[in-house]
Amino acid sequence: MKKILTVLALSCVTVLASTTSFAAPPFAKQQHFEARGEYSDARDWREERDDLFEQRRLREERGVKRLKQHKWQTGYVMPQHYRGEGYKVEYKDHNLPKPSRHQQWYKINNDYILVDSDSNGILRIVSD
Repeated sequence: MKKILTVLALSCVTVLASTTSFAAPPFAKQQHFEARGEYSDARDWREERDDLFEQRRLREERGVKRLKQHKWQTGYVMPQHYRGEGYKVEYKDHNLPKPSRHQQWYKINNDYILVDSDSNGILRIVSD
């Protein structure tokens, strides 16, 4: 019985030790690709990284343009990503009518939008 427990303990230690040797830190990606021959030098790595950043920037710009083209209508449901504190405005600061209970004014793309906090439905739209 003692031999079986010893063998099991050693096999567990071996498995644990071997799995930790496969893990690589995230900054080692460049060396990993260079070792496989996919990058000839660090310049290739930087060029690919810069291309990825450029693609991400262009994607974000397209998203911003798409959001600016969005036309709000009463009865629509306010998308969740606009319900944050960054879009909320005080009605007094912008000469807007006082909202009723459970209503909040938001400013999105130069439009002031009155939203029902319970249903998130758009009640009124005032252009800036």
